[in-house]
Amino acid sequence: MISSVWLAACQGGAETFAQNEKSPAGSTVIVPGSLVDLSRWKITLPMDSNGDGKIDEVSPPQISRLYEPRFFYGNEKGEVVFTAPNKAITTANSTNTRSELRQMIDPVKSRTKAPGNNFVLAAHPNANRFGAIGGQLSASLAVNHVAVKAAHPDKKPAFSVVVGQIHAGKEERIFGNGFGYGFGYGNEPLKIYYKKLPDHEYGSVFWTYERNLEKNDPNRTDIAYPVWGNTWESTENPGTNGVRLNEEFSYTVTVDGNTMHLTFTATDKPRIEYSVDLASNVNPYGEPDVLDNPASYAGDWFYFKAGAYNQCSSKNQEGMWYAGCAGSGNWEEDYREGNYAQVSFSSIILN
Repeated sequence: MISSVWLAACQGGAETFAQNEKSPAGSTVIVPGSLVDLSRWKITLPMDSNGDGKIDEVSPPQISRLYEPRFFYGNEKGEVVFTAPNKAITTANSTNTRSELRQMIDPVKSRTKAPGNNFVLAAHPNANRFGAIGGQLSASLAVNHVAVKAAHPDKKPAFSVVVGQIHAGKEERIFGNGFGYGFGYGNEPLKIYYKKLPDHEYGSVFWTYERNLEKNDPNRTDIAYPVWGNTWESTENPGTNGVRLNEEFSYTVTVDGNTMHLTFTATDKPRIEYSVDLASNVNPYGEPDVLDNPASYAGDWFYFKAGAYNQCSSKNQEGMWYAGCAGSGNWEEDYREGNYAQVSFSSIILN
């Protein structure tokens, strides 16, 4: 069932809802745009409201009026809630569902993939053509739920959700980097994960760096670095070193020049920091990775993402990403059975 609140927001009509107004069903509507600044974000939601076979996306300024009672809404604690079922419509190149924001540096003047809406490293040969050199994303959040059933529970992405990203563009032909290393693969120098196995009280927070290589290169892989608890290689119980569901933590991602700085904080947890040069193949521990692109991501363009990017794919086949997680595609049933991921953000700030 499609919410009339969703339709009003997408159509930009007069029937949009403000904070604390009542929806047609009589429940209190808290529009996410009344809680956080969405003027430089667009959102992708796990639904196809107009039946055109494409996933729904809403850009500024309409996103500031958007309220979707299943997948994107505000709660009475002042948090913005993102929900993604295991099985639903996905973007063209993914088998994972998402309710996720995508940075838009200049949404008024530029198309999504135009240089003005994306940032680069200082090392990029055409850096002055883009919307920014570097940038910063800060967020505070709690993961409320991750999927609880998987045909292949030993596969790394099972029972996990990505809550923040830096994504590189995949449209090399538009810009032409001229850098000589073969950029434009659409890889991810950063994904911030939360993973909790069903029989564990605590989950783990970690982040991954993807070697910037072409899709068919056998060395193209995501390398995980711990924050609190374990990385996805381990099925051990993280215990109190980890993070419970509904326990808030914060991250700040700063790209300054060519360097990505990461800071993670939470109450009663050690502050964790990493720095890595995204224009070289030296890892965060200061060690060269001879299997990576020698210039890492120096020739790429980027955008921040934040929300709930469900990693528990319902696709069941060979390959590490296909955990065969349970899901019917019927939201009411999947919610009841726990076949979804949900994340609540108290703060999302772009600088």
